[in-house]
Amino acid sequence: MNIFKKLYCRTYQVAFRAILPVLPYREPKILNSNEDILNVLKQFKISSVMLVTDKGIRNLGLTSKLEELLNKNLKLCVYDETVPNPTTNNVYDAVKLYNQNDCNAIIAFGGGSSMDCAKGVGAQIANPKKPLSKMKGILKVRKKLPLLIAIPTTAGTGSETTLAAVITDSETRHKYAINDFPLIPSYAALMPELTVGLPKHITSTTGMDALTHAVEAFIGRSTTKQTRQKALSATKLIFENILEAYNNGTNLEARKNMLKAAYDAGVAFTKSYVGYVHAIAHSLGGKYNVPHGLANAVILPYVLKAYGKAVYKKLWKMGVYAGLFNKSVSYFDGANLFISKIEELNKQMNIPTKIEVLIEADIAKLAVTAEHEANPLYPVPVLFTAKQLENIYYNIKGEDSEKNI
Repeated sequence: MNIFKKLYCRTYQVAFRAILPVLPYREPKILNSNEDILNVLKQFKISSVMLVTDKGIRNLGLTSKLEELLNKNLKLCVYDETVPNPTTNNVYDAVKLYNQNDCNAIIAFGGGSSMDCAKGVGAQIANPKKPLSKMKGILKVRKKLPLLIAIPTTAGTGSETTLAAVITDSETRHKYAINDFPLIPSYAALMPELTVGLPKHITSTTGMDALTHAVEAFIGRSTTKQTRQKALSATKLIFENILEAYNNGTNLEARKNMLKAAYDAGVAFTKSYVGYVHAIAHSLGGKYNVPHGLANAVILPYVLKAYGKAVYKKLWKMGVYAGLFNKSVSYFDGANLFISKIEELNKQMNIPTKIEVLIEADIAKLAVTAEHEANPLYPVPVLFTAKQLENIYYNIKGEDSEKNI
């Protein structure tokens, strides 16, 4: 990388890390049941609440017990039109329903899409005269949202902890992120019984998504004592529980531990950010609609190998903490064992080693997109240029490249 660009990236990252302690990050308080949710609503004297979800979740009956409980105690309205990539129309329609029912709180129920939609609703309620497009980017919301409670139905995205909402413009189909501290939910309800019915491939890929959050947060250059501990805790929980959750989906203890892992990883990467795994995954998701968790699972070993010796010690620490090997193993051997354990998990859960839809002719453009996303924002262990990133894309596709990182 050009020395001046490298200096710019690292200076930007150092400056961001320096202000981390004074930024208003907060960690959602954990709830464990529908009754806990009702008690919080009563505590805040909520008279009318809107539940934001999607038809798939609702048709499975996952929201029925909560709906029944809330209907008995206060006014409830349900917006269940959320689509997989929530749109501005989703948000505006939900806002209309919110206002028609005089709501004063929001419950997000589902995966990342429902949470993104609910956060968008909250941002719009807080800024009724500002369109969503004017809030895209960083720190454009600025006002306190209505009480927001997040209930994840997958153990992976960590959306219940983050300050981001990704929205797609209904007219242009342009996808953009809204990032601000008020978007962090006040509460996260972690209820393993809601994840019991997940298909195996969702359990595996969302779980590996959480592992990617933990690993990228830990190996980056903008960590804190809290984020390092959260990342280590999440990594250990995932290695100990993901296969059990995958093979025996009714094991509530494993499901509970995976939810906690996703939560901890979410807290870690919200503060410490992610890296090139996510940048590449986002480019593949945008171009080919590759599911985000699946993309992360496939890409993670390739990027860790590309980082080389810069991450040996940190991967060794993660492996030791997770109980994958003992301290007598060298940093080099430990790092490679850690990566091989990730590959082994993928294999045991039938996650492919390649992204077959990736087209060679698209690689150069995709690499530029990933490079623009990552540099300078992501405090990665090693800075890669777009040309260097191309090599990883070729490896993911399954074709060798003469380019060297």
